[in-house]
Amino acid sequence: MSTNPNSALEHIRVLDLTRILAGPWATQTLADLGAEVIKIERPNGGDDTRTWGPPFVGPDPLDSDRQSAYFCTANRNKKSVAVDFSSPEGAELVRELALQSDVFMENFKVGGLAQYGLDYESLRKINPRLVYCSVTGFGQTGPYANLAGYDFIIQAMGGLMSVTGQPPGSPGDEPMKIGVALTDILTGLYACIGILTALTHRDKTGQGQYIDMSLMDVTVAAMANQAMNYLVSKTSPQRMGNAHPNIVPYQVFPTADGHLIITAGNDRQFCSLCEVLGKPELASDPRYITNSDRVANRTDLIPVINALTKTNSTKHWIESLGRAQVPCGPINDMEAVFADPQVVSRNMEISLDHKNGAIPGVASPLRLSETPPAYHSAPPSLGEHTSDVLIDRLALSDARLASLLAAGICKCAHKG
Repeated sequence: MSTNPNSALEHIRVLDLTRILAGPWATQTLADLGAEVIKIERPNGGDDTRTWGPPFVGPDPLDSDRQSAYFCTANRNKKSVAVDFSSPEGAELVRELALQSDVFMENFKVGGLAQYGLDYESLRKINPRLVYCSVTGFGQTGPYANLAGYDFIIQAMGGLMSVTGQPPGSPGDEPMKIGVALTDILTGLYACIGILTALTHRDKTGQGQYIDMSLMDVTVAAMANQAMNYLVSKTSPQRMGNAHPNIVPYQVFPTADGHLIITAGNDRQFCSLCEVLGKPELASDPRYITNSDRVANRTDLIPVINALTKTNSTKHWIESLGRAQVPCGPINDMEAVFADPQVVSRNMEISLDHKNGAIPGVASPLRLSETPPAYHSAPPSLGEHTSDVLIDRLALSDARLASLLAAGICKCAHKG
């Protein structure tokens, strides 16, 4: 199925009924690893994120086929098949494709696909080997199961915003969301783990299974040490700006021309930091000898370090601290990120050919020696592969396809 014979998942076909970010992020990851991903979209508009711009790919604002940068974030390496499965004929086409698929992924409201015969119980009857993954805001059970879930809301409800932002009572005090839809991204990654696990189980037993992914569950799990801090102490962590609840110093510090991050994660690194700052006596001060001491006395220590780092430039401190093996780094904007020699050397920026010109992209961080990710096609136009997939996979006749197109049940790119 894959165009890359060295792809680990070249034998896997994924039927993708997801939209926005969490689901598409999961299916793009599978596609990068070689799976054939068939993205089912509404003929009228497709994935909502196609219009989430600017910016858009392509210079022509009148091009109805132009794609937003947001859509291009999570939809490379996929085939777009535009089918209205709210119609009986469209739903039957999707069921026929599901019969030939290994994975079915969707992010509709709980129970939303049952009316079309596209729920797990319906599809497992025709394909018991199918791995079926649902992504919702709150999961398939519980009092919130029927509520819509958006990343921003889940960041708030799952505790992430309670520990993100400036400390209560300080300037700019307000709970803050993360600058990207991190809950969606993490849910997509966890969904991939679940799908690959289920496929391994299926290879052993011949049995598919259902995967219930919840953005809320993922957010609570991803609270990591903050969740454990609460469970152990029964005290809710508070917003601390850029400070760390368990390590000091571990935050942003001002310099003569900007800011930098210093993360002295152990006592040796703290001693080295004090040497570089020209205050070696700080390391032997009884208030700061151990990390526990420094956490307890952070309000005394941090202003001292702030005053010292302000005396020289960011570049000076990064070079000096680097020589002393004290972890530190600059705070890059995206322009600086993609110009960073480490990012450049790791080839994190990629380019894919498209009718509107080359589309840039961000490479997968997965580095596999034998079966690396591959990037073979740009994010598809709406319905770009409708004809190919329905004719090749379902042996649909030209006349039957023409009838479906005329009825608006299907759409082919550039064909109305």
